[in-house]
Amino acid sequence: MTTETIASLRRALFARHAHPLSAWSRWATTPVLLVPLWTRSTVAAGATAAWFAVNPVMTPPPGRQDAFATRAMLGEELWATDRSRDPGMGRVNAVGSALLGLGAVAAWKHRCDVVAVCVTANMALTMYSWSRYAAIHDAERPRSLR
Repeated sequence: MTTETIASLRRALFARHAHPLSAWSRWATTPVLLVPLWTRSTVAAGATAAWFAVNPVMTPPPGRQDAFATRAMLGEELWATDRSRDPGMGRVNAVGSALLGLGAVAAWKHRCDVVAVCVTANMALTMYSWSRYAAIHDAERPRSLR
């Protein structure tokens, strides 16, 4: 795959995932990621995988770019193409991943209290990430469109 093809696919994906319905529904269903581990169900794993595959492309591109979730998703795309825009985001994302990893282990062991703390912390950290991504977007946006 060429660099241009990858960039085109990334642009198409983020254009649709920037719709607030797509972004917020993905955030709200974060706990679903751990259901297959808790239940040890391949059906749950398949359904979860299908949801997280369809979610970023289930909506059309947003008509406007002023919604917080839209600005966050578009800012994340900008950051993904140039991480120097916010070098600290790599660490923030690593902590979020570690929280979900710990939550996954806790789900496997049926530790509801640890799962709840890990998922809640991950979702809160995601909101913090979104605020930083939205700031990246806003810094790149022409003043006339702010």
